[in-house]
Amino acid sequence: MGKPAVSRDAFRGLFAFYAAKAHHDHKPEGEHCLLKLFGSAEDIPDSLLLQWSDRVELLGSETVGRLMEPRARQITDGNARYDHASDFLHALLRDLGQKVQ
Repeated sequence: MGKPAVSRDAFRGLFAFYAAKAHHDHKPEGEHCLLKLFGSAEDIPDSLLLQWSDRVELLGSETVGRLMEPRARQITDGNARYDHASDFLHALLRDLGQKVQ
């Protein structure tokens, strides 16, 4: 845990990136959902951001990206819904936890 937790704004940027991609792909429902997650990311608990940072450091950004991309694509395609950015982050952390074991 030598590195500080990822900044909330950096994590929000992930939602913004995928929302822009959904917009480009003409998927307004996915874009709307991702923008909702973007807004709710302001309220992600610091403990979750710290867990995220630790897992990324442990597994590496390429592995994390390979696990994150399908989850974001599910949102874009309308196959997954999360009420809050924390829900999305919890799901990612579960995926990453399985990768660590």
